[in-house]
Amino acid sequence: MTDRLSPSSAPPETEHPWPTAGASRTQKGERGRWMRTLLVIAAVVLVVLAVVGGWLAYRAQQIRSNLESSMSLLPELEAAVVERDVDRTSAVTADLEGHTAAARAAGTDPLWKAASLVPFIGQNFSAVSEVTVSADDLVNRAVAPMVDKFAALDWDALTPVDGRIDTAPLADIAPTLAAAAKTVDLSYGRLEEIDQEELLPQIARPLQDAVAALGEVRGPINDASRAGQLLPSMLGAGGSRNYLVLVQNSAEIRATGGIPGALAVLTVDDGRISLTDQGSATELGRFNPPLEVDPAQEQIYSSRISTFMQSANLTPDFPTAASTAQRMWQDRHPGAVIDGVIALDPVVLANILGATGPVELGRFGDPAMDALLADTQLPPALDSTNVVPTLLSDVYAQIERPVLQDAYFAAVAARVFEALTTSQGDSQRLIDALVTSAGQGRLYLWSASFEEQDLLTQTGLAGAALGPTAGGASFGVYFNDGTGAKMDYYVRRTVQLVKSCPGNGYSQVTVKVTLTNTAPMDAATSLPEYVTGGGAFGVDPGRVKTSTVSYGPSQSFLQQARINGVDVPIGSFAHGNRPVGVLTSELGPGETVTLEMDFSKVVQETEPVLDVTPTVQDPSEVLLPTEGSQSCG
Repeated sequence: MTDRLSPSSAPPETEHPWPTAGASRTQKGERGRWMRTLLVIAAVVLVVLAVVGGWLAYRAQQIRSNLESSMSLLPELEAAVVERDVDRTSAVTADLEGHTAAARAAGTDPLWKAASLVPFIGQNFSAVSEVTVSADDLVNRAVAPMVDKFAALDWDALTPVDGRIDTAPLADIAPTLAAAAKTVDLSYGRLEEIDQEELLPQIARPLQDAVAALGEVRGPINDASRAGQLLPSMLGAGGSRNYLVLVQNSAEIRATGGIPGALAVLTVDDGRISLTDQGSATELGRFNPPLEVDPAQEQIYSSRISTFMQSANLTPDFPTAASTAQRMWQDRHPGAVIDGVIALDPVVLANILGATGPVELGRFGDPAMDALLADTQLPPALDSTNVVPTLLSDVYAQIERPVLQDAYFAAVAARVFEALTTSQGDSQRLIDALVTSAGQGRLYLWSASFEEQDLLTQTGLAGAALGPTAGGASFGVYFNDGTGAKMDYYVRRTVQLVKSCPGNGYSQVTVKVTLTNTAPMDAATSLPEYVTGGGAFGVDPGRVKTSTVSYGPSQSFLQQARINGVDVPIGSFAHGNRPVGVLTSELGPGETVTLEMDFSKVVQETEPVLDVTPTVQDPSEVLLPTEGSQSCG
């Protein structure tokens, strides 16, 4: 046995892929092959990257171009639908479907989806994919089906013809509206969940715009869906319905608009509408003992809300006011059944008359009433320009007896109702008038059906003080007359939210209200006693006493209050989980007062929502833009 290892068993020398300086020609040749191989690989990678980059850039251009084209078509589509141009509507919808389909194909391309997996930048590709998918879903599952239905819809059928509304088209379109609303909600939720902070600015900005646009659409489309579910049954498709109508007189302000003086009952049976009864709050008299109502609201607004019909709507919570009014009417009319309550004010009548055109009052059929009116200077016809001053001011100067004033109100309401139910005027303008009225908070609706009311509570028509709101923290400012007269016709108001940051991480929001008495300086003698109140409730003639009620957001705190900059005690209450503050002011002719109520620990990330009692003024004159810090960090 030898001490040396055999050549075959010797350990191998370390292999070097790169020859040393003294390498042989063979080794140098091998090095060259390695270099060429790497260069080829690098070239191939660069080519692949260039091709991939070029393809992704091409797809990005397709997405951008098609989405921009889609956006540019939307105004044209809206115009075609409004003009009821069926052929044009179908053509634009087809173009829209083509563009969103092309954008989706590009945004879900296999290479594009693969790019979404790349660290650091992949989320941008993924976000764009979500946008294209949502856009295509919206067009195919919401826009196109609705356009088809609306194009085929007989719009005239949506307004009364010979006193009847055909409920069949409404029932037919309801499933389409419900599906569209669900698609919008799903798309909104999908896009809202994307973390925009991780995206490039050129991706984040359009995404933010898309989320905002869908947010604006969600409300109307969901309202339309609820209307499709509600209207057939509420119009008597399943049986006769009776609705108590409260004509709210804004000259004597109440939280939901005005004192409900004139009353009427509408009966609806399979879409056929008829006026079956009329009356006044005065005729119902006092309810003793008072009816049972929510104790928290009774504490804020006193037992008057369940003692007099005229005070049932001192609370801004219309479901409470409406159900109380229902029980009051049924109590005074044994055997009567009220299935729902509608409230409107003279501005709603003006909006309706803007669509129907003037209504001739003619003779009322009551000899005493006709003889009385013959001696007045009240207009023989009412239109959109004169109905508000006539009902809220002139009638009191011309007719002294309250019972005849109520009779005049009821007669006018009947004439306007007749014009509405006999298709006097353009159907689209009538629909627009009602939509405008609802948007101004002048039209309320309550149903005795639990299922229907549950849907209504999700809309602005419900007037629910504790109902859901869209947007940021919810505030409310409501007015109740304390004069016991009709002086609110002369009061001008502004309401504004002022935000500040006290330094604790929360926002403080001040509700700022100004009231001005614009009555003539000699109002005490120049205005009728029924308008001034004649001092019957402790307020000197010509002066106006107002209770201003402010609601803060849930879980906030009512901090303090000021009148004309001076700290004052404040009535502090709670309605549900919302703080409520009440301040009382009294103004002589020409006087102005500023009220401020501070709400602390307000948690919000978006612009606050403010609900205000509708008055004789246009809402744009009352609601001032929010002032102060956008966020307290």
